[in-house]
Amino acid sequence: MEHKIGVIPFDISGERIAIMFVTSQKRGRWILPKGNLKANESHQQGCKREAFEEAGIKGKILKNLPLTHMISNSKNGEIYEVAVTYYPMLVSKQYDEWPEQEKRERHWALLDDALRVTDRIDFHNVIKNFTALRVIILEAAK
Repeated sequence: MEHKIGVIPFDISGERIAIMFVTSQKRGRWILPKGNLKANESHQQGCKREAFEEAGIKGKILKNLPLTHMISNSKNGEIYEVAVTYYPMLVSKQYDEWPEQEKRERHWALLDDALRVTDRIDFHNVIKNFTALRVIILEAAK
């Protein structure tokens, strides 16, 4: 089974949390940044690389709070499931230029509104688990 890594980019303002989504390359749907690890790359290194390539962001990976979910993907017209381990990432820098800026858009949404941004049930599950860990994430981000 295929396994990918990804980030749940977030920012905090007071007690409010916002999550950043990016569009998928093929269908333009709102998703979370993810990708494959490169040879000899740690989860943390891969997450930072994918976050910058896909969303033009850098930040602190909360490596002690991984969330692994099955995410549906399509290849050559066939849909299959892939395990993705997402790490919350407190965004500290958002760049105006980034490697995939011509292929993707990005969008910030308040956590309370995040389920309305994506229509994918598999991402709803990721967001619900992130929300359930909200108190721990806020503490770890300090």
